[in-house]
Amino acid sequence: MSIKLTIAGVGLLLFFVFGFLGISRSTHEAKPASEEYRQRAGDKRSAYSASRYRLGPLERERISELAKTLSPEERHVLLEEGTERAFTGSLVKNKKEGVYTCRLCGLPLYDSDAKFESGTGWPSFFKPLDPAHVREVRDTKFGMARTEVECARCRSHLGHVFKDGTQPTGLRFCMNSAAMRFYELGTDLPPESLPTELATAYFAGGCFWGIEDQFQQVPGVIDAVSGYQGGSVADPGYTQVCRGDTGHAETVRITFDPGRVSYRQLLEWFFKFHDPTQKNRQGPDIGSQYRSAIFAADADQLAEATSFIAEHQGEARFRDRELATVVERAGTFYEAEELHQDYHAKHGGSCPIGSGE
Repeated sequence: MSIKLTIAGVGLLLFFVFGFLGISRSTHEAKPASEEYRQRAGDKRSAYSASRYRLGPLERERISELAKTLSPEERHVLLEEGTERAFTGSLVKNKKEGVYTCRLCGLPLYDSDAKFESGTGWPSFFKPLDPAHVREVRDTKFGMARTEVECARCRSHLGHVFKDGTQPTGLRFCMNSAAMRFYELGTDLPPESLPTELATAYFAGGCFWGIEDQFQQVPGVIDAVSGYQGGSVADPGYTQVCRGDTGHAETVRITFDPGRVSYRQLLEWFFKFHDPTQKNRQGPDIGSQYRSAIFAADADQLAEATSFIAEHQGEARFRDRELATVVERAGTFYEAEELHQDYHAKHGGSCPIGSGE
């Protein structure tokens, strides 16, 4: 007896095969993400402030090392949650222009422009230099409810915040002089008080959901954003790109800390996250929008990525398989719609397709 497969029958068969293997896009929504998985991307971003400072928190060993430089009074305030006596601090009457940093770890806390005379006997500010640089903690010691202020990086005690301050915020961040160090305007700041020099990289390797998700897990990667790049259409949408005629590839923009992960290491991770020998496709996703591509942010990245491709093409595992990854200078990157951002963190699932090493 012969069996004839119609086009509809073949399509139905492939549907069940891909559904069983768990590699079609629709399967990504089937598994709810755990709360820990859902928060992962947000937690990594919050490790750095909008001002590009790494927040930590610092490890206990590092805090113990830094504490060796503290005076007894500074130790009492910062580590034992003490409070210096009113009008005794060295920074109460300071009216010079500059920045106030955490005495223990050096994180910039307040700018002199936010300092005002409160008459309370402690240095007072109406706002922090960056809201992410301070933590507010409920304090119920001494039979009263107050809001304690800590350094966001080292968690040392700085003072308290009250709602009886000046405008425009109406807040009074009441700090201890012993908890801070002042650097006058024009003075060079130490390395620990300088922002982190972040860098950007762009990678395309199939469905951007999976590439984004994988890079989010790499130490030193601060953020990964899905988008479109490499084409000629301005402000493309997902439906346009899916048609395959815009020239754009589903691309992920990586923001990373070069001090923790190098561009070379990102290239190595990229080759682990997808199969660089597949041309204009990645697994079941077929089309030029799913091509393997590296969009170099500058000349140095272009040279390193080109050298990386040539080096790997000579390896034994790629001897009989030509690398399909293209390298070119990065053009305009267009962020994808919000529903495509952090897709796996929102819905669970993963893209297991890799280089097959």
